Amino acid sequence: MKKTGAVRIGISGWTYAPWRGQFYPKGLPQKQELAYAARHFRSIEINGTFYGLQKPESFGRWRDETPDDFVFAVKGPRFITHMRRLREIEAPLANFFASGLLRLGPKLGPILWQFPPNMAFDPDRFESFLSLLPHDHDAATALARRHDERLKHAWLESDGHQPIRHALEIRNDSFRSAAFIEILRRHNAALVCADTVQWPLLMDITADFIYCRLHGSEQLYISGYEDEALDLWAERIRAWAKGREPDNATRMLEPLPARAKGRDVYLYFDNTDKKLRAPVDADHLSDRLADLMPRSERKAA
Repeated sequence: MKKTGAVRIGISGWTYAPWRGQFYPKGLPQKQELAYAARHFRSIEINGTFYGLQKPESFGRWRDETPDDFVFAVKGPRFITHMRRLREIEAPLANFFASGLLRLGPKLGPILWQFPPNMAFDPDRFESFLSLLPHDHDAATALARRHDERLKHAWLESDGHQPIRHALEIRNDSFRSAAFIEILRRHNAALVCADTVQWPLLMDITADFIYCRLHGSEQLYISGYEDEALDLWAERIRAWAKGREPDNATRMLEPLPARAKGRDVYLYFDNTDKKLRAPVDADHLSDRLADLMPRSERKAA
């Protein structure tokens, strides 16, 4: 019997002042916003980890405030990707994994590594980086134990047993390279399918899951998605979830053969700036894929 992968559609972050009284009900306490958003969507990206290491208590609170079947995507630190630019990162990687994200346990989903637009593809540097990344909770715990003295609050255990997945978002045309796709495939790391007017949009499948970020097709972080665009993304998600590749996809290499086992799909709307677009667009896309996704608490009510 053909198996369809799990589909999770969500938003990037959840703390946005313009959403209060709009997406969030008027008067909802700010500390209840995550719980409210997690009842709408099956996954949310944690953005704060990009800007600095969080504490184990925060990850524990986020886990407690979300439903059992909820999954977080976690952004890797910009200290590793933007400041160190993947050089001398063994200790920073250990500090990141020891900072508390393992406390999410079974709610720890993919880790997103986002690279700056001025960072070009360097095969040796990316091969080395991907070789350092842990792909299960035991390996992540072992890496976390190598944290250094700069980390003041360490969490060195996990009750999660699922694999740890990694996705790379590139923003430089030098990554339009067959060699880059092949490196990702060797390490089972997903190439982020990033919809934006500014950066490469590539849909080569490089892992056993799909990771998409929709930043706004006309104006970065702002513009929304109308019916025609949402229909197109729904078609793509159906193909990926059923183990196929969409027909209208820009790739560096030939499409992979269809497989009987589908792929899990994670898609996040990052058009969060100024206008209330991300939760609305995520809601409308979810409606188009209702047969592939459990009904949220709000939809069932």
